[in-house]
Amino acid sequence: MSAEQQAGRAEQEGPDGGAGTPAAPRLVLASASPSRARILEAAGIPFTVLVSDVDEDAIAAANPLAGPAETAELLARAKAEDVAVHAEAAGALVVGCDSVFELDGVAYGKPWEPEVALERWRMQSGRTGRLHTGHWVVDTRGGAAISRPAAGALSSASVTFAEVEEVDAAAYVATGEPLQCAGAFTIDGRGAAFVESVDGDPNAVIGLSVSTLRTLLADLGVSLTALWQS
Repeated sequence: MSAEQQAGRAEQEGPDGGAGTPAAPRLVLASASPSRARILEAAGIPFTVLVSDVDEDAIAAANPLAGPAETAELLARAKAEDVAVHAEAAGALVVGCDSVFELDGVAYGKPWEPEVALERWRMQSGRTGRLHTGHWVVDTRGGAAISRPAAGALSSASVTFAEVEEVDAAAYVATGEPLQCAGAFTIDGRGAAFVESVDGDPNAVIGLSVSTLRTLLADLGVSLTALWQS
């Protein structure tokens, strides 16, 4: 095969060597959450992790009029945009997510301290709240930092808790599991014992809705199924 023929074949095949099939873009998760990582792994989506340096409390304080759902969206966008400027994220799709739990119209993020988590359980035991997870995707494949394509959406679900005795709530908090979870609970760990039902996308409650991600990627011209082959 001549050099001219080889060049023509390469042009037809695309960068990954498959005929007419361009290489799938890289996905970067702007989160240190093990639960979000597990969701992507289970969905067969390859990714790398770059943790953002966003101060969540500062962003919430700077937007005092934002409701729980809007706060989740603001934080997700801030995380994605923060990581998108890193050199390691160049040429990738950066996914930022953040979750906020709403009870009686009040937003609750991560409790961090055992005393705070226990007080949360005293409030939400036997009741129904709403978990909001914001999603934001920044497309850095164009290179330029100005006017990068991006898409965002919210996925919310109602969570109904069982009546939880104080001793059981204290035992759960003592495991440390709920301290870094919005609403001081999980549905993919020990906290599942105290969740009676979820009305909505369970993955959104865990921290990342794959269905929502599929829609956002489509808005940016990327098929989620293409990522399965990358």
